[in-house]
Amino acid sequence: MNTASLAADTKDHSLAVRLLLNVGHGLDHMFLLIFAASVGVIAADFGFDSWEDLMPYGVGAFVLFGLGSIPSGRLGDLWGRRRMMVVFFIGIGASTLLAALTQNAWQLALALTLVGAFASIYHPVGIPFLVQKSLNPGYAIGINGLAGNLGVALAAVLSGFLIKWFGWRAAFAIPALLSIACGIWFAYVCPAEPEVPAKRKAKVAVNFPPAMVARALAVMTVTAATGSVLFNFTTNGNGQLLLERFKGIVEDPATLGIMLAAIYTVASLMQVVVGKLLDRFAVRPLFLGIVLMQIPLFLLASYAQGWWLFAALLGVMVVIFGAIPFVDVMVVRYVDDRMRSRVAGIRLAISLGLSSLAVWALGPSVKSLGFEVMLMVMAGFAVCTALVVTLLPKEPASSTTTSG
Repeated sequence: MNTASLAADTKDHSLAVRLLLNVGHGLDHMFLLIFAASVGVIAADFGFDSWEDLMPYGVGAFVLFGLGSIPSGRLGDLWGRRRMMVVFFIGIGASTLLAALTQNAWQLALALTLVGAFASIYHPVGIPFLVQKSLNPGYAIGINGLAGNLGVALAAVLSGFLIKWFGWRAAFAIPALLSIACGIWFAYVCPAEPEVPAKRKAKVAVNFPPAMVARALAVMTVTAATGSVLFNFTTNGNGQLLLERFKGIVEDPATLGIMLAAIYTVASLMQVVVGKLLDRFAVRPLFLGIVLMQIPLFLLASYAQGWWLFAALLGVMVVIFGAIPFVDVMVVRYVDDRMRSRVAGIRLAISLGLSSLAVWALGPSVKSLGFEVMLMVMAGFAVCTALVVTLLPKEPASSTTTSG
């Protein structure tokens, strides 16, 4: 490793760079959910009878969000993570601005697919970029996860108010301009990488035999897929679930948006707690405990109405968000930094590609079966996740959680 690269590896990112990397995670999730937050208004504008009929047009964003992770991760390792993050900020902003200009469902579907392609950059590139110098990667991932899910909350509340005040197109256009500004700022404050990740020398925090590494990667991929199904179903469907279960109690879209944002904000704090715990303890027992709590909470939410639903949904989102840091921490512990973006990209392509079916099926399945049955199905996915987590290899007692 040359002197410039060594100096860069021993100095943490500046505060501005860390801030923008975390803001990027928030924007990534927010842009993917603007459509879900405004689908009812857009459906009426485009002449659809119900939001369920328009919802499948958003699936392209989530398919590309997954499949695009492979080339994104490869470019992150081989071309540079800084360059890819500049492309992320400006690209997702420009494509979201394009979505604001669409005139029919198919144009919107194409624009949302482009949003998903640029959104695919963040997770395999931004998170490894953030933690590559961190002494406490679990905590860094927890804070990053908090930022990402504050973006989920912001999608609910900001879209609600922008739609109420200016219309649904503003809900796309205003965040788009913010992202482009962040990309320009990031290009200015983030110094060029002296060496691309693939050419660096690094080590892993936990040394498993090759067979155990393969097993851990398989567990990561499957649990990420089932977890993403739960995440996509809830974050894309919660707005309509609240609207249905609060009929006659609260019906103002902006108020419901605030309620949903409050749920997401409180639930997001769980990621910081989990991140701190993961810097001190092994993955498997913590992960299993979080996933097992999802099962009864989904079953409770399937029957709850009104404010009881609000409480149950808060519990559901706490344990769904609490499960998110585990896979990213496993990538940091078990995978060399030189190939983290590529490994994360392949894992994300498989898991998010499969879980995009949840977005495609959300409208039709709720229309035919109802939220009650579908929430029970989500409890079944949580059971599957728990069974797979038990297969995770046990970490050596001497393992430490350095960033590698």
